[in-house]
Amino acid sequence: MSAVDTQIERRWEQFHTWGPYGLLGVSVVAALVTADPQAGAAKWYSGWALLGAAVALQLWWHSTRPGGPDRSRTPSRAGTAYYFVRWALAFALTWLNPFFAFYAAAGYMDADETLPGRWHRLGLFASAVIVAGAQTGGMPIGGVVQWTVFAVLLVFNSALQMAVGRLTEQEKQRSAERTETIAALRQALDENAALHAQLLVQAREAGVADERRRLAAEIHDTIAQGLAGIIAQLQVVINTPDPEAAEDHVGRALALARHSLGEARRSVHNLAPVALEHDGLPEALKKTVAEWGERTGTRAEFTLTGTAEQLHEEVAATLLRIVQEALSNAARHAQASRVGVTLSYLGEEVILDIRDDGTGFDLLAVPARSSAGGFGLDGMRARAERIAGTLTVESEPGLGTALSARVPLVRDDR
Repeated sequence: MSAVDTQIERRWEQFHTWGPYGLLGVSVVAALVTADPQAGAAKWYSGWALLGAAVALQLWWHSTRPGGPDRSRTPSRAGTAYYFVRWALAFALTWLNPFFAFYAAAGYMDADETLPGRWHRLGLFASAVIVAGAQTGGMPIGGVVQWTVFAVLLVFNSALQMAVGRLTEQEKQRSAERTETIAALRQALDENAALHAQLLVQAREAGVADERRRLAAEIHDTIAQGLAGIIAQLQVVINTPDPEAAEDHVGRALALARHSLGEARRSVHNLAPVALEHDGLPEALKKTVAEWGERTGTRAEFTLTGTAEQLHEEVAATLLRIVQEALSNAARHAQASRVGVTLSYLGEEVILDIRDDGTGFDLLAVPARSSAGGFGLDGMRARAERIAGTLTVESEPGLGTALSARVPLVRDDR
């Protein structure tokens, strides 16, 4: 319940509590002003006695009735007894003076909270009898004309009160429905909040899993490849009798070790690869292809088409990693004599093509990646898809392999 609803409910509570007192006070004042000074003592004594009984009844009900914003006002036996005793007192007082009909009108206000079921309408009709009698000119009623006026006024008052009562019931029903709707909405909001919290947990878990895959791929693309290159250089040192050639290969192994260490540090901090620290993607690819060709003794060429643009670091790093993985696969499996890498800027898209003239393979016979294997095609495809791109592979045994990665051209916003 809102603060406004609480305030309205409190005002209604005050109206139900003090309304009968106010109507009784208005009746007393009006009766005293219009009282006949020549009336007998019995009438005065009766009037004051009935008035005292009415005040006592109100004080009793005030101390026992349920109420308040946090307490339900539901019909009860005590409420029924209070209503009809008050009606009897009001009837007797109105018999003495018609202005006490104001007090009888209190029955219109609280019949719904004091009388159950069918008694509700009966109570309204009984109150209408007193009010109609007072409007007729007071009781007792005499003569055909006065009885006719009384009947008409009784019908009018009863119909009016029945209509008001009906509207009140409908309003209560709508209020109850609104309360149920609000409760249902609140429950739905609570459920949505719980679902949102659950989705956050799942998203966090998915993010952790994705970060693990990213780090695994980064380690595979950097440390693993670097170590493979170092091993290859050291094997050449072991097998060559030429000291100068051995020294040259040792130097290459040291360079690879330093490069791999830098890549590992950058990968852990989720930064761009070392090759992209000072160069754009085209320059980094050109150097990567040239170094790979020099290291493996394979003819490797890099070609740039279109106007180069500064790409978002994640896009540039992804394309560089795909090239590194493709070159690593070519060195291990393709036995190629020539490798070509082409980077194309085409409007809102960047295309990376990698071709070799090696042994090729059957795409349908590619085994699933094992725990001991590399990331290979699966890793490259996952990288491309992570930035809303695609990776296609074409290969046949003896006819070489062609890879094409297509990704959106996302410019660097720095």
